[in-house]
Parts: sequence; structure tokens; C-alpha cells
Amino acid sequence: MSHAFHQADELKKLADICYATPKFTEETYKKNQVKRGLRDENGAGVITGLTDISDVIAKKMIDGVLTPCDGELYYRGIDVRNMIDNYDEDAHCGFEEATYLLFFNKLPNKDELDAFKKLLASYRKLPRNFVRDVIMKAPNKDIMNSIARCILMLYSYDKNALDNSIENVLKQCLTLTAIMPMLAVYAYNAHSHYNENNSFYIHRPKPEYSTAENVLHMLREDSKFTSLEAKVLDIAFILHAEHGGGNNSTFTTHVVTSAGTDTYSTITAALCSLKGPKHGGANIKVMEMFADLKKHVKDWTDRDAVKDYLSKLLEGKAYDGAGLIYGMGHAVYSISDPRAQVFKGYVSQLAAEKGREKEMALYKLVEEVAQELISAKRKVNKGVAANVDFYSGFVYNMLGLPVELFTPMFAVSRIAGWSAHRMEELLNNGKIIRPAYVSTNGRNPYIKMEDRK
Repeated sequence: MSHAFHQADELKKLADICYATPKFTEETYKKNQVKRGLRDENGAGVITGLTDISDVIAKKMIDGVLTPCDGELYYRGIDVRNMIDNYDEDAHCGFEEATYLLFFNKLPNKDELDAFKKLLASYRKLPRNFVRDVIMKAPNKDIMNSIARCILMLYSYDKNALDNSIENVLKQCLTLTAIMPMLAVYAYNAHSHYNENNSFYIHRPKPEYSTAENVLHMLREDSKFTSLEAKVLDIAFILHAEHGGGNNSTFTTHVVTSAGTDTYSTITAALCSLKGPKHGGANIKVMEMFADLKKHVKDWTDRDAVKDYLSKLLEGKAYDGAGLIYGMGHAVYSISDPRAQVFKGYVSQLAAEKGREKEMALYKLVEEVAQELISAKRKVNKGVAANVDFYSGFVYNMLGLPVELFTPMFAVSRIAGWSAHRMEELLNNGKIIRPAYVSTNGRNPYIKMEDRK
């Protein structure tokens, strides 16, 4: 007598077996002296490497005591705030300057920056028919997946894909940095056309435009943008370009590079890390949270109503029930995130240009009240502040970027840092990164088939 094979039933049985496997408690980690997530009991990252590319400061030694301080971010030893304080209002090429600094460990002079911009522009082209044959095939809403597929496909167009010499890797990284905005915007346009029945258009990048200007030019049907729009997006790219070697996607870059693999696989691995909601997708959660707040709080100036809603968030009784106020707090920073501090003023300028001052006031109110509530309810001693994701989603929304492009915009800028770290790992010719794990299963006998239950 034959029995019908039901795939779903069999899969459910196997899944139940997976769920039944042992789960590790905090005590298990402590007993085996394992720092879960490469973090100590205070949440500080375990030191696993050296880097000369950037530095993130959240604590300073004061009178022999490691004390939380206002956050600082340095690219090759240069305070990012100083870069933005000296921003070129007309060129909108701060991201290009930051990329040059990250790649080559020096600030470019005018001639060097001009030559670098021209070099990037010369690489800002895709292989013949790539848009038709790759980007327009099976478009989907997850633009990060579409970009990853495109980058892996570019391997096939590179005759020297496996050449890991610095000269060749530099060329590959410059090419990917130059075309990442094209991959993101074109992938979105394909999805918008095929899956949402919108008009389909492709604007070629302009060689005289910066990265930020080209994103706005390629994304908008009329290609028009204001100087302030380009400036704010460019500053967002500067602030997202790099953030130390310990963040998940950059650490992934080091790990995968240490295995000796190619640039395309390395950058794809970093992308796959960044797309996670715990990493690059945080600003989307902020936007969704604010949308839910607006449904429940009609008067955005009512501090008590806002406080009541945020209290419910922390209690897991509002929005997604996670008990979090998204955009508040950071794994490293405590007193302040320097990126958010710098960004806030430019966000206010853009909000004024867009006539959205009331929303900006709401963001400031939420930030203020959330700090008070989290410190009181969670008894947070190190302090809690808004991180850059708290404001970046609002900026992208004001710029007319669809939500599907929020995380890809992060990738457009962070590829500069990934590239610098890949070259640093190759230059130092390190061993393959292979951390140890403690096995807790003990030893079990092999049971013959006829004796198994």
C-alpha cells in the first residue's frame, strides 16, 4: 500500500525537530566563558583586529576611570565634523572627498579631487545590455537582493575577477563605488515598473555630477533637484561612508577577504549583512514607528500624548510590540551619536525648504521625551541618544526616495568603507579569520539503523 508524500507535512516534522534542539541560556555562555555576539557583559565589543581607517569614540579615560563622553567619529584620524564644517557648498562632492580619504589615507588637494571625480565618472558605466539582461530580469521589491545579484553577475564581465593584487582590487572597488547608485536606482525603477505598473525610465548618470547629484538625477523622472537637496544627501553619504571595523557588514568584509575570495563576493557578503533590520534597515523601522505614532497622536505638539505613546512603545503595547523606540540608542555611543548631532541641523534646513517644520518639531520632541523615558524606565546608566538612523529615514522621505531605497542608499555610501577595509586586509596579508566556538553537546554513541526509534 503506497502512502502519498506530503512535502509540507514532512517539512513541518523536520522543523519541529529543529525547534527541539538545545537552546543556550545566558548562564551557558557565562559558564563556558564565551562572549556572546563578540561582546562583553557591558556590551563593549571584543577587540578582534586593528584598523587605521576610522575610529569611533564613545568613552574616554578620566581620572583613571573609563567614562562615557560625547561621541566622536574619525576618518583616517580626521574628525568627520571638521569635514562637514568645511563643506564645499557648490560642488556637492563631500562623499568623493571622504572616499578618497578612506582609500588613500590623505585628504586630496583640489587637483587630486578633480582627477578622482573624473576617474569615478569614467567607471560610472555598466556593461553593454546589462540593464536589459540582468537588472530588468525578475525584479523584486527587495532592492538589496537585486543589487547583490547584479554585483555577483559583474564577476562574469571581469576578465581579472580573481586577481587580488592591490592595483586590480582598487580598480574593482572604484568601479563598484561608481556604479552602486546606478544599480540601486535602476533596480528600483525596474521593480516599480514591472511590479507596481509605473512608468519605466532610465537616466544615464552625468559625468559632471557628484554621487549625490546623480542619485537625485537618475531617480527623478524630471531629473530636477535643488542645491540643498543635493547637499543634504551628500552629507548623509559622508556620515554613512564608514563606521569602524567592528560593525557587522565591515567585519564581514574582513572575514570574507581573509578567506582569499574575490571583490565581488566580498562586497556581496557585506551587502547581505547590511540588509538585516538590526543593521542597515533601522531607519525603515523609525519611519514605520512615526507613521504609527501619527495615527494615535493627533496633536503633535501635545507632549503628554507623545509621552503616553512612547511609554506604550517601551511596554510593548504599541507599534510592533517589540518594546523599542527605534532610532534611540546605539551599540557604541551613549551620550550622543556625532552623526546625528551633525545631521540634525541639515535635516531642519531641508524640512524648512519642504514645508515640513511641524514634523521636524515632532522628531525633536520624540527624541527629547524618549531620552527621559528610556533612562527612567530601563534604568540606563550610560545614557541614551538618537542615532543617525533616527533622522536619515525622514531625510530620504523628504527627498522623495521610496522606502525600498533607504537601505540601498546606506550601501551606496558604505561601499567606500568596505572597499578601504578590504584593501587594508589584503595589504596586511593576515591569516584567515577563524574564531573558536565551544561545543556543548558532549559525546554520543552511533546507533545502528535497526536499533533507532
